[in-house]
Amino acid sequence: MKPTTPGQRHKIIGTFEEITARVPEKSLVTGKRKSGGRNAIGRMTMRYIGGGHRQKLRFIDFKRNKDGVPAVVKSIEYDPNRSARIALLYYADGEKRYIIAPNGLEVGATLLSGENAAPEVGNALPLANIPVGTVIHNIELRPGQGAAFARSAGNYAQLTSREGKYCVIKMPSGEVRQILSACKATIGSVGNSDHALERSGKAGRSRWLGRRPRTRGVVMNPVDHPMGGGEGKASGGHPRSRKGLYAKGLKTRAPKKHSSKYIIERRK
Repeated sequence: MKPTTPGQRHKIIGTFEEITARVPEKSLVTGKRKSGGRNAIGRMTMRYIGGGHRQKLRFIDFKRNKDGVPAVVKSIEYDPNRSARIALLYYADGEKRYIIAPNGLEVGATLLSGENAAPEVGNALPLANIPVGTVIHNIELRPGQGAAFARSAGNYAQLTSREGKYCVIKMPSGEVRQILSACKATIGSVGNSDHALERSGKAGRSRWLGRRPRTRGVVMNPVDHPMGGGEGKASGGHPRSRKGLYAKGLKTRAPKKHSSKYIIERRK
């Protein structure tokens, strides 16, 4: 941005040139309520939440269970609830649905889901039907559950090999794990990959997102935080949470977790 104000001097935001519609599809939108970090009684149970711009919730189709029905991409739209862009699909039978827009998806393209779909960008098909080495996103963990992995802007995973009824997937985190071949995934990587380069430029932009100023534990008193207290600018010992749990380096994964047997290589 041109530094016409101090807030714009360090501001880096993505362009919106790929967006083709400004108003969302009314049938796929509902109101979104904010809690401000308060529970049902009205007590603050989560700190540093509140304010923010009003948002509408878009219903996103993560299951892609409309098999064999072709759909045309009508528009690429902005979604305030996620870093990725979303695409509006018009199905041949008249139904409309939103999906996460993959990289390279154009308005007017025809998409298909199901076993008979071709492994082309935006198509959703079972992992069993996807060629080895393909870049994928929106991956299910259980068949029919809906996409759980690789959904945010610029993310992708890779199908590396097959072992019996499982496929071996290299996750965005670097973890290598097995997933059932019956699970669906979408071909390509998630769009808006420049999102990682964005810089807000000013504190006010965090407030627009509903984030209030966060107080560091080091500047609190001993009664408020394990890292509080001390004379002057004493940075307190081991980094830990307000409840005393170590914040950096402590493994938080349950040691006897059921899904550990599917993980071939842990993330770095």
